[in-house]
Amino acid sequence: MAERIALVTGAGSGIGKASALALLADGWSVVMAGRRRDKLNAAIAESGTAARALAVAADVSDAAQVDALFAETKQRFGRLDLLFNNAGVGAPPVPLEDLTTEQWKNVVDTNLTGAFLCLRAAFRIMKAQTPMGGRIINNGSISAHVPRPNSAPYTSTKHAITGLTKSAALDGRKYDIAVGQIDIGNATSELTRTMPQGMPQANGTVMPEPVMDVAHVARAIVSMAALPLDANVQFMTIMATKMPFIGRG
Repeated sequence: MAERIALVTGAGSGIGKASALALLADGWSVVMAGRRRDKLNAAIAESGTAARALAVAADVSDAAQVDALFAETKQRFGRLDLLFNNAGVGAPPVPLEDLTTEQWKNVVDTNLTGAFLCLRAAFRIMKAQTPMGGRIINNGSISAHVPRPNSAPYTSTKHAITGLTKSAALDGRKYDIAVGQIDIGNATSELTRTMPQGMPQANGTVMPEPVMDVAHVARAIVSMAALPLDANVQFMTIMATKMPFIGRG
């Protein structure tokens, strides 16, 4: 099998780290990008496959750093077959009227503009390489469908990711670039560690919420990545079965 090259953003922890390690275990060579090189290096050491991994410190909200990330990927591996557009941040869960402009912009710059910058850089490599094409998976989140209380910046960007996914999927067809989206609900990570103790609900109550092992998400990413380019998972939702997503609150 020819070498398969993947790039995962936000790969130092949580979903990004689990997905990058799962891709390495499946035989991919993986560029692991994130803001903290020490966490990336620790993840690579944990994988036991350092020869097929590359840690690159990069802030996806910075266009110059994104361009440098993809240039280093191409220089090291010669091509790019998969981008998992995973990096994201949230804002403090305060009432909408109390959000600062800076808090709003920080989320938009990372979650939406950062995803676009990485997608654009991936398109440029994938359309020019031989054989042409590749796959891009955007991390949409359950918030791409419904909001949590006091989550306007995060929810807005994740709704926007769905539009970016659809538009890029259409524009990528002529280059054999398959673009899809995975929407994840309550996977174990630093962001979900308080969910079993209680999360604010739409009716104003606070209730415990179930979580699922992040390894299930990683397996889903590997499965999506394994498809030939003439097949695509356009949208996948993977979530803790009993989380309060389906139903009326």
